[in-house]
Amino acid sequence: MYPNLLSNLVGNSYAMQQVKKSIMQVAKTDATVIILGDSGTGKEVVAQCLHMLSARRSKPFVPINCGAIAANLLESELFGHEKGAFTGAITARKGRFEMAEKGTIFLDEIGDMPSPMQVKLLRVLQEQVYERVGGNKSFRSDVRVIAATHRNLEDSIVIGNFREDLFYRLNVFPIEIPPLHERVEDIPELLDFMLNKIKSKNRKIPILAEKLIIALQHYSWPGNVRELGNLVERLSILFPGLKVEYEDLPIKYQVEIPANASLLLADKILIELDINKDSKDFEQELMEKQGEDFAIAEFSRSPSLDEGLDLKLYLIEVEVQLIQKALTQTKGNVSQAAKLLQTNRTTLVEKIKKFNLT
Repeated sequence: MYPNLLSNLVGNSYAMQQVKKSIMQVAKTDATVIILGDSGTGKEVVAQCLHMLSARRSKPFVPINCGAIAANLLESELFGHEKGAFTGAITARKGRFEMAEKGTIFLDEIGDMPSPMQVKLLRVLQEQVYERVGGNKSFRSDVRVIAATHRNLEDSIVIGNFREDLFYRLNVFPIEIPPLHERVEDIPELLDFMLNKIKSKNRKIPILAEKLIIALQHYSWPGNVRELGNLVERLSILFPGLKVEYEDLPIKYQVEIPANASLLLADKILIELDINKDSKDFEQELMEKQGEDFAIAEFSRSPSLDEGLDLKLYLIEVEVQLIQKALTQTKGNVSQAAKLLQTNRTTLVEKIKKFNLT
């Protein structure tokens, strides 16, 4: 049955179901994966799930943040160095690729990698060979590469900050993590998960009022799940074992709540599905369990051509109607609407702005 290795990917929203489905589709392969999403959405958690569901799970999972290491040190961190390669190199040292041999390397914030290193990484991906800094011995690399970034790499290519050939090497199987404000129905489950983790450390946890949770579902969450986790930790310190009301929240979280607002909950979809099912069966079962038809109906009535037709205007009207229908059906969730319309989220956001839709 479906392994319990996705337990840290909390949420039953449609968007998170699609992330879990993508993980299941690609985990057992050695395909390079790039994880896209804003900071704080949980990209490393996804990478760990991919590793633990793969045939490499018994081998190392080695993460490295490409944006947190100085450019002149990054090559040594990735590929290692020989004794005497530079001042301070008093012994030979393995790099992250060597540490991850037979396992998985996770290149976080790949969009911040300096251009000279992008060339060297491209060679490793193409030829599976690298050398330590200061050495001339070639090492063969048998490592599964998972990359992640919060940047739009296609925009970075246009302005010359990222190599196009490296992008296509990495972009074999993209997985997009939705921001928290697009899956607010997962917030109650996320709160339970975070509070239970605190409780497991023998600490008292607060009791959150429903109005407080509703307010959190109307907040914009620029820091995503990481910000939510910080808030939960703060409330646990301030109100151990006590009930926390809306008025107890830090001021910025006391957002205005519509008069008719109620708690949003994700459908409790059971995802304990056979790991060997093909993706079509998975999709069908997921749709059946959600009990919704996500197909966009075709227009049943053809326009009259008796008096002529402004084709461009008509097509725009059709497009607007379909976008509005998708947004209505998904309660304004742009990521879900994009999937219904079989387009990418960025394109749909541009069209929503262009047509001034809400």
